[in-house]
Amino acid sequence: MKNRLPGIALLLILSSFAAAAGDDATVLVSIKDFKFIPQHITIKAGQTIVWENQEKRQYHSVWFQALGEAEPEDYLFPEDTYERSFSKSGTFPYRCGPHPEMTGTVTVTE
Repeated sequence: MKNRLPGIALLLILSSFAAAAGDDATVLVSIKDFKFIPQHITIKAGQTIVWENQEKRQYHSVWFQALGEAEPEDYLFPEDTYERSFSKSGTFPYRCGPHPEMTGTVTVTE
């Protein structure tokens, strides 16, 4: 006979792994219909956001202009992604370089 954890014990173990992974989980922001979805997102310090261009034909960028960064030279074409980690708390507005009406905000908490 094999040793088996009771179902509840196994569920508790799996839940604790999921909770621990959730703190460091990567968050997805979709780019579709000339919008960042979600437009405003709150994450914890240390988390990473991946922006994915889900348009059929259009290119975009993710530009943190307010931080004094240069406009990205590499555009995100359909199915391309851009990834960024945030280590400090604060509010970080961004926009699409070619489409300035497309805006978003990342709020990072401790």
